[in-house]
Amino acid sequence: MRRRLLLTGATATGAVVAWSYHEAAEIPGTSNGFVHSAARLLVPEALSESAPPTLIDYLSKVPSRAEQLRKLADGSERNPFDVLVIGGGATGTGCALDAITRGLRTALIEREDFAAGTSSRSTKLVHGGVRYLEKAVFSFDYGQLKLVFEALHERKRLLENAPHLCNALPIMTPCYQWWEVPYYWLGLKAYDLVAGTQGLTMSRYNSPKESHRQFPTLAQTRSEDGSSLKGTIVYYDGQFDDSRLCIALACTAALAGAAVTNHTEATKLLKDESGIIIGAEVKDTLSGKSTHVYAKQVINATGPFTDSLRRMSDPSKPSIIMPSAGVHVTLPDYYSPEHLGMIVPKTKDGRVVFMLPWLDATIAGTTDSSSEITMQPQPTEKEIQFILDAIAEYLTVKVRRSDVMSAWSGIRPLATDPDAKDTASASRDHVVSMDTDGMITIAGGKWTTYRRMAEDAVDLACLNGRIPEGLACQTSHLPLVGAPGYDTALFTEVAQNYTVPHRPGAIDTRVAKHLAASYGDRAEDITRIAEQRKLGRRLVRGHPVLEAEVVYAVHNEYCETPEDFIARRSRLAFLDQRACQEALPRVVELMAEEKGWWYWKRQRELKRARAFLKTFTSDAAAPGKKSAAGQEGTDLVSSHNKGGGA
Repeated sequence: MRRRLLLTGATATGAVVAWSYHEAAEIPGTSNGFVHSAARLLVPEALSESAPPTLIDYLSKVPSRAEQLRKLADGSERNPFDVLVIGGGATGTGCALDAITRGLRTALIEREDFAAGTSSRSTKLVHGGVRYLEKAVFSFDYGQLKLVFEALHERKRLLENAPHLCNALPIMTPCYQWWEVPYYWLGLKAYDLVAGTQGLTMSRYNSPKESHRQFPTLAQTRSEDGSSLKGTIVYYDGQFDDSRLCIALACTAALAGAAVTNHTEATKLLKDESGIIIGAEVKDTLSGKSTHVYAKQVINATGPFTDSLRRMSDPSKPSIIMPSAGVHVTLPDYYSPEHLGMIVPKTKDGRVVFMLPWLDATIAGTTDSSSEITMQPQPTEKEIQFILDAIAEYLTVKVRRSDVMSAWSGIRPLATDPDAKDTASASRDHVVSMDTDGMITIAGGKWTTYRRMAEDAVDLACLNGRIPEGLACQTSHLPLVGAPGYDTALFTEVAQNYTVPHRPGAIDTRVAKHLAASYGDRAEDITRIAEQRKLGRRLVRGHPVLEAEVVYAVHNEYCETPEDFIARRSRLAFLDQRACQEALPRVVELMAEEKGWWYWKRQRELKRARAFLKTFTSDAAAPGKKSAAGQEGTDLVSSHNKGGGA
C-alpha cells in the first residue's frame, strides 16, 4: 500500500496553489529515512515565503495525547495560538484542519470525545437535501436553493477526499399514487440539475416489477390504504461513517501540526482589559489538571452547546440554537437490500422516514422532533414504535420490536430565529458571526457542508486584524488520513497480505472489507498489530471488529475511554447494543493493558461504559433479546479469547 506526504500552503495574496507530483527521491531532504521509498509527494509548485507550507506526513503516527497537551500548554500569553477552536465535532475538527493547512498555529479542545455528540448520531447521509429543494421551489426561497446547491457540491468533494469512508448510495422513493410518479420524477430530475457536473448518477423511474427485483421486501400494496405500487424513483446521494470521518479530520489536523485534544474542557474564557476573548482556561478531564491557553482568535464550534459557551462570556446573550432530535433504530440487514435505500418523503404526520443499509445492518429513522439539549439523548419507546409502524406500511417483512438491535437519538443544532414556531421550518444553513467580545461562532449547517462552514469561519477569523489575512483555504481537495493510498480493491490486498495469527487459512473477506472501509490505507497497520501481537480474533461473533483495532485506536486515534472505542472508533454501540455489551469487557481489558489501568480503574471504566450503553435503547426495551452474537453478556475475566476468528 502506498501513502503520500502532502505539502500545502497559500500565497500571501490568497491565490490558489497549483499542485504537482514528484517521486520522493526528487525532493531535497527526503533521503534521511523520514519518507518511505514507496511514498510520493504532493507539492505546490509555488508558495509565498511568508506562507510556508504545512507538511502532512501520511506515513507517520499522530503525536500522542501527552505531546498534544504539552503543545496546548505552549499557547502562552506571549506566544498565543493563532486560532483556538472549542468543539471537536464535524465543524470544529473541520475548522482546525482548515486553519492549520493555511499555516496558522492552531489548537482544538473537545470536552468529551471527537464526535461524541451530534456528529456521531447523524443519518449517515452525505446529501444536498431533497426536502429543502422542494421548499425552495414551493416557497420561492432562494436561501434553501443556495443551501442545496452548496451541499451537492460539497457532497462530491467529501466523496473524493475520504473515499474509504464515503460512498454513493441509490435511494428508492416508492409511489403508490399515479400523481406521485411525475411529481417525484420531476423533483429528483431538478435535484440532478442543481447538482450539475457534481452529480453522482442520474435519477430514474423503475416499474413495479423492476422495483420488486431490486428491493424484494418492498410492499406491492400499501397497508395504510390498499393502494398498489405504481413504480419507484431512484436517485443517488452519498453515505458515510460519520464518527470515523470526524476522527480522520482530527488526526489529519494533528499530522499537519495542530494541537488537537479530546477530553479537555473550556472552564472559563480569558479576556483582555477591553473585554476581548484571548483564550480559555482548559481542564484535562482525565487528569484534572488545568492550564491557560491563549489565542489571537477563539472559534465556538460546540454544536448544540453553542449558547452555553456564548453565555460563559456574557450570560445575557440570547439563544441562537433550536435543538431538533432525530431518532434512529438499527435493524437486521435483511430489512433492506445491501446497496439500496428507501425514503418516504412524507408520513402521516408530515415527517420523513428512511431505511438505509449501513455497515451490514439497516438503519431506519425520522427527523424533526423537539428535544432538550443533553450530552446523551435517549429515544423514547413512542419514537421507536413510530418508526417501526411507519416502515411496516411499505415492507413485506414482519416488522418486530424484538428486531431492534440498537436505537439512538441525535440533537441537530439548528441555527434559527428564537421566535420560529417549529424545527421543520428552520433552515439547515449555517450562521457565522463575530460577537462584540471577539469570539467567532459557527452554528447550524449539517455534516455535508462541514468543510464550507469551516472555511467561512476561518475566513472571518482572518479578517479580524489579529492573524494574517489573505491565506487561502486549502481543504477543497485535501485527502484525509487513510485516503491517499486507498482504492476500492484495497480489501483484496488486505486479505492476501494478512496472515491470520491464531488459525490456518485466509482472513474472512468481510473482515478485510471492514478494515479497508474503516481505515483506508492504514488497514495494514491493524493487520500488522494482529499478526505481531496475536490479536486477530473478533471482539464478538457476528461483527468484523478485531481485537487489534482497540490497540490501534489507543495509540493512533486518541481513544481514551471504552466509550470512545465502542461508539466512535468502532460503531458497535450503534449497530448492536447487546453484542457491544458482550464485547465491552474485552475492550476494557485490552485498553487496560495499553494504558496500565489497575483493577479498580478497570471496574470503573466498565461500569461507566455499561451505563453509557443503556442510552442506546428505550426504557421499555424488549428484555432478554439476543444479539447477532447469539449470547448474553460476559464478565471481565471470562471474556478473553471468546471472539470468533478473523
